Amino acid sequence: MSDIKIPLAGVIGSPIAHSRSPRLHGHWLRKYGLPGFYVPMDIASEDLEVSLRQMPRMGFVGVNITIPYKESVMAIADQVSDRATLIGAANTLIFRKDGRIHADNTDGYGFIENLRQSAPNWDPTAGPAVVFGAGGAARAIVASLLDVGVPEIRITNRTRLRAEKLREDFGNRLTVVEWVKAGNVLDDAATVVNTTSLGMVGKPEFRVPLDGLRPGTVVNDLVYTPLETRFLRVAAEQGCQVVDGLGMLLHQAVPGFERWFGFRPEVDEATRAAVLR
Repeated sequence: MSDIKIPLAGVIGSPIAHSRSPRLHGHWLRKYGLPGFYVPMDIASEDLEVSLRQMPRMGFVGVNITIPYKESVMAIADQVSDRATLIGAANTLIFRKDGRIHADNTDGYGFIENLRQSAPNWDPTAGPAVVFGAGGAARAIVASLLDVGVPEIRITNRTRLRAEKLREDFGNRLTVVEWVKAGNVLDDAATVVNTTSLGMVGKPEFRVPLDGLRPGTVVNDLVYTPLETRFLRVAAEQGCQVVDGLGMLLHQAVPGFERWFGFRPEVDEATRAAVLR
């Protein structure tokens, strides 16, 4: 009899039934013929730490973390990557053999890889970026845009204070723009990103005027339900190069999958189709 353990991984959040991650990782496990399972887990906040501490003993090699625990797992982890520290949130946990928990954030990686794949001619240094929103996702996006050489980021949020906090944390390449004036700073932008939930199914529409967008600008919406938001539709009508939010979800999963199951998966059309099914 083989004594090789089958690796287990999964995603923790509350609620979690809507998550597409099990479909994604399940598709890759089947495609590459790898042993392993990936399961969704709805865990109450008061049980989070004790559950995470037990998991390595149960054969888990790691987990993804989603809303509402991306910040709280930082205090539970034994080691936190520089990226996760900078962003203030973790979405990927790796369980070491000795049971220690390593926390990382791959959202920024997924965001950049999605842009590179979907808009191959995108040049981050070509001009300013405009980022709508100042929540956890925005922090990952801002960190990764600065990393790839975007010269200036104009950040705008319905609550100005949160945008100011981002500028404080990330420095003087960030400029805060009033939400009501956001439409006025789009005309010379090379990259425009919506990190808010506006336009998502069941949420209010995105109402900032987009008529200042110029043709060729790379416009990305992190929302992927629906896949084509009004934000992206209007941008496409203006001649922009639009990138939907599903790709980020797919690409951010690559580093975790590779660490847990020992194989680097590919994000292709079949991957997208498997997750959308």
